[in-house]
Amino acid sequence: MPSLKDLRNRIASVKSTQKITKAMQMVAAAKLRRAQTAAEAARPYAERMETVLANLAGGIGVGAQAPALLAGNGKNDVHLLVICTAERGLCGGFNSSIARMARDHAVSLLAQGKTVKIIFVGKKGYDQLRRQFEKHVLELIELRSVRQIGFANADVIGKKIIHLFETGEFDVCTLFFSRFRSVIQQIPTALQLIPAQIPERKETTGAQASYDYEPEEGEILDTLLPRNISVQVFRALLENAASEQGARMSAMDSATRNAGDMIRKQTTQYNRSRQAMITKELIEIISGAEAL
Repeated sequence: MPSLKDLRNRIASVKSTQKITKAMQMVAAAKLRRAQTAAEAARPYAERMETVLANLAGGIGVGAQAPALLAGNGKNDVHLLVICTAERGLCGGFNSSIARMARDHAVSLLAQGKTVKIIFVGKKGYDQLRRQFEKHVLELIELRSVRQIGFANADVIGKKIIHLFETGEFDVCTLFFSRFRSVIQQIPTALQLIPAQIPERKETTGAQASYDYEPEEGEILDTLLPRNISVQVFRALLENAASEQGARMSAMDSATRNAGDMIRKQTTQYNRSRQAMITKELIEIISGAEAL
């Protein structure tokens, strides 16, 4: 049975923790607005880029050689996994869900006899997976010092991926991140970057526009495909930023409410213990007086 002093210290400690979680919830809510706006603004550009690439890829003539970033190098032996997570914790299952999807994918590839190489973007994913895949890690890219994600940060990662592909370091590249849907729902996503997954062009019953490209489709693809990789990485980083703040806001809200429940329970226990001690002292005083 804890003493009254222990209960008082415990209640004070939980109240201090509640203040911290409440403050973190408010900060996450403020950051979420900016991150969500940036993520939603990046989606139309990335989707339009995919549409343009699909039209260009469909316009390549028969017998023409497609760029390697689009068609791949004809092999499927070495896989590069680019795992994007947060730099900080206290955001519920956000980091764990991405790490779990990447782990399952890597284990499946290794079971098939494939070679797996990993680039981590964000420290939390590295912390969760480094023990199991330490021999497969190529690099850890930390963005802790970056206050606001910009295209330049994604472009550095995109160029690094392209350089590794051109030097024959891997055959297939897959990007892992979490797509933001709402404050309470973030969707872990795996997106294949190389060879590029181009959506099929939708067939329409009406008249279709005919495009003449200058220069040829292949030359335009040589320029757009490397940029598309940086665009998709940038989109993933923005989606991750919004998902992280949404998950942290939900997690801190739950922690604040749980702290309130704990404070109420501890306060009830403290009052009962104090009442029991007072009653015991009164009984001892009355018993002593009757004895006299």
